[in-house]
Amino acid sequence: MLEWSEYMKIFTALLAILNPWGVLPMFLALTGKSTPAERRQIAWTIGLSVATVLAATALVGELLLSFFGISVASFQVGGSILLLMMAIGMMYGKRKDVESADATAEMESIAVVPLSVPLLAGPGSISTVIIYANLSASWLHKLLIIACVIVAALITWLILRAATRLGSFIGVLGLNIASRLMGLLLAAIAVEFFTRGIVKLLPGLAGTPLIK
Repeated sequence: MLEWSEYMKIFTALLAILNPWGVLPMFLALTGKSTPAERRQIAWTIGLSVATVLAATALVGELLLSFFGISVASFQVGGSILLLMMAIGMMYGKRKDVESADATAEMESIAVVPLSVPLLAGPGSISTVIIYANLSASWLHKLLIIACVIVAALITWLILRAATRLGSFIGVLGLNIASRLMGLLLAAIAVEFFTRGIVKLLPGLAGTPLIK
């Protein structure tokens, strides 16, 4: 089990990676013809789906890595590069293509695909949960990771539930600012992931001074 401050950082990282603020425009676009009651139901389904996918990842993600013969350090480095790419996209305001999402909206449930997976519970959040769950073998640690996932999914649900009011109140400019702040935080987290992973892969770097 880690220090309690570490779990607060894990929760912050998960919330930044999920970035429900960045999904608000997509959510509003896909549910534009829905009634308020239908929109609330979709938001609930999204929160439940995200919590389920990421909680299952915390429990069996490491086993999947072992099955494919991938080390946690390699996954950590690869995941950090992915997170950094996502952060750069958020910083420059690159959003998902609405036209392709509109086509997906004709499927049976837009709440699961594409809003839950892969927009929210995508490769970035999944890799993050696997990396953090591997920091300790304690079952209490995994339960606390799942608790962080549930709280992050709950906040995501609350934000999406109030999407109509938030969208009109904050406006496009406010949503863009929130998304860029999340991107800045995510970039710092990605660098920390990369540093931890590369030191495990190349332990000789741990003792190398940055400035000679």
